[in-house]
Amino acid sequence: MAETVTSADGSTIAYEVQGSGPTLLVIGGAFSTRQSAAAVLPNLTPHFTVVAFDRRGRGDSTDASNPPPYEREREIEDVRVLLDAVGDDAFVYGHSSGAALAFEAAAAGASIARVAGYEAPYIAQSEPTEQVAAALAAGDRERATELFLVTTGNDPATMRDTPWWPGLVAVAHTLPYEFALVDAGVPVERFATIRIPSLVLDGGASPAWVAEAASALAASIPGATRHTLPGQTHGVSYEVLTPVLEEFFLG
Repeated sequence: MAETVTSADGSTIAYEVQGSGPTLLVIGGAFSTRQSAAAVLPNLTPHFTVVAFDRRGRGDSTDASNPPPYEREREIEDVRVLLDAVGDDAFVYGHSSGAALAFEAAAAGASIARVAGYEAPYIAQSEPTEQVAAALAAGDRERATELFLVTTGNDPATMRDTPWWPGLVAVAHTLPYEFALVDAGVPVERFATIRIPSLVLDGGASPAWVAEAASALAASIPGATRHTLPGQTHGVSYEVLTPVLEEFFLG
């Protein structure tokens, strides 16, 4: 059953806690909700008390700042209030844009003991941001979803035939948050202030630009560790990832 906390701007953030061990906050990427963590939990819960949550505007979480502007600071505040609720000095793991949010929270001084992120999609580009925003302003969630998928190298036509297409369209209004987190590239100056152990992950079978983004991210964080998982893509296998996270977080 979901619990809730209230963020600084009044948004309600829904979360669930499962497992036992040190607390690990899991932050999903674009289109994900706390239910998306279902595939992850069986691997992580034997080692960690896993906190999965709906990022603002998704699932059971509200968004008091909607309509725009969309600002990364609001999501950082969400992470802060969650950490206050589940215990300071937790571990944090983020996937995709969730990785960017995890490192942003660390840079902002959130009470995090260690932070890891898989394939934060840093790529500076303004055109897709504007196109998605225009589609949403016109009330065309499906078009916004299609545009975003093309940007990330996916085929919208193929995705339309899957059972999860309606779920993607349902949270399309949150896509500007993804762009707010990553479309300016790696925030080198902000991340230079991170002073906790940090792990930057990517997959060896992912496109070259993903590796370039991971290299730039790792270089921006003092003392960060870079780890490439052979044969993995953006849809990383948690059977492969979990031992790496366990070693990093638990030593």
